[in-house]
Amino acid sequence: MKIINLSENNSILNHYLKEIRSVEIQGDPLRFRRNLERIGEIMAYEISKTLHYSTEDVKTPLGIAPVNVIDEKIVISTIMRAGLPFHQGFLSYFDRAENAFVSAYRKYKNELKFDVHIEYIASPDLNGKTLIITDPMLATGSSMELAHVALLTKGKPANLHIATIIASRQAVKYLKKNYAGSGATLWAAAIDPELNEHSYIVPGLGDAGDLAYGEKL
Repeated sequence: MKIINLSENNSILNHYLKEIRSVEIQGDPLRFRRNLERIGEIMAYEISKTLHYSTEDVKTPLGIAPVNVIDEKIVISTIMRAGLPFHQGFLSYFDRAENAFVSAYRKYKNELKFDVHIEYIASPDLNGKTLIITDPMLATGSSMELAHVALLTKGKPANLHIATIIASRQAVKYLKKNYAGSGATLWAAAIDPELNEHSYIVPGLGDAGDLAYGEKL
């Protein structure tokens, strides 16, 4: 698995990353959601550079112009609920992509231990397509793997991109091990050093779903 950490190179992405992390700024849900979208847009652009293209001739009012266009069939998938604004950023750029949705949640056994459960999935046929799975936070990596396995019931994609905003080193290590030799690529806006006892990323940003949509029971 190839790992790409976009924050290793300076760009406007780092400004939006600062805002979603900052306790002084992230309390505005509208701004928080929009910043997730913006990061999704930037990441979609970066991923677009790696896709396959073919040349088409386009008729203009004054002649014919050759233009390179994406010739891969793209499916953008997200893990609800925190992934929805991040997903929208990708969809703003890959506006003709098909879409898939997976609901994954933590079912706690006690205060610290939990299992990840898949509750819902909606997806088009994935056979031979390029699948981009978006989830803003990769804490342990297990939710992402389970979501991917669930999506594979809808077909075998030709290519896999996993996109996240903040991943822990533990999640990166987990995915590298479980996706070794797969040809998949992990895209992250930042990679943070550790998890706390509740498996939240540190320093992270808190609960992305609650910051985007309000606290849940």
